[in-house]
Amino acid sequence: MYTLALLNGGVGTRVAAGQPKQLIRVNHIPAMIYPLIAVDDIPEIDQIILNYPAGWEDTMRKLVADYAIKTPIKYVEGGDTRHSSVQKMLEHCDNEHVILHETARPLVTKAEFEALIAAENDNVSFMLEIPFTVAPVDPDTQQVTGSLERARLRNVQLPQKFRKTTLEAGHAYALKENVVFTEDATLCAVAGADVYYIPGSDRNFKVTTKTDVRLAGYLLAGDDEDE
Repeated sequence: MYTLALLNGGVGTRVAAGQPKQLIRVNHIPAMIYPLIAVDDIPEIDQIILNYPAGWEDTMRKLVADYAIKTPIKYVEGGDTRHSSVQKMLEHCDNEHVILHETARPLVTKAEFEALIAAENDNVSFMLEIPFTVAPVDPDTQQVTGSLERARLRNVQLPQKFRKTTLEAGHAYALKENVVFTEDATLCAVAGADVYYIPGSDRNFKVTTKTDVRLAGYLLAGDDEDE
């Protein structure tokens, strides 16, 4: 069985909505609700850990009740960083297998969670090919310092799944080395675990700007479907 650790503790200053961005309504539904609905009928996921920004717990609880989410949920206040938030949530995960996702990716589907669970390896992330060229640079001098082989690079997405012990070892490594990661697939790989990927979808993007909110609404309305 799996625990879904759903990162929901950000404030979303780039969207500038006067509230946490996960509360922004996309097609009249708060963004944070979409991933909860996607997993609510997946029998392998029998626990959800949902974190929240300080001062917003009651709002989160009310929304979950309003949308009649059936899977048992534990509420955990978010940490100072995404990295610390995952570490706090791990303490409350009852299952040996953990799925990480974030409410800033509301276009995730039930099928994607099911595909992740079905993947044969224990530690797996969705990743997407990069359709453009990236280059290493020196930000101080604005000098290009080399080149990168695009075929060997991937855009890291969520959801991701891990053994809980793998995540715990990864975060222990980060604490020991005094490093902070912005996601956990690379953290666990750098810490020495075998981590794999499966191909993701360009629909499953992270909503960080007002333009992203509009695009998410368009896609969730189904207007992008081929006729």
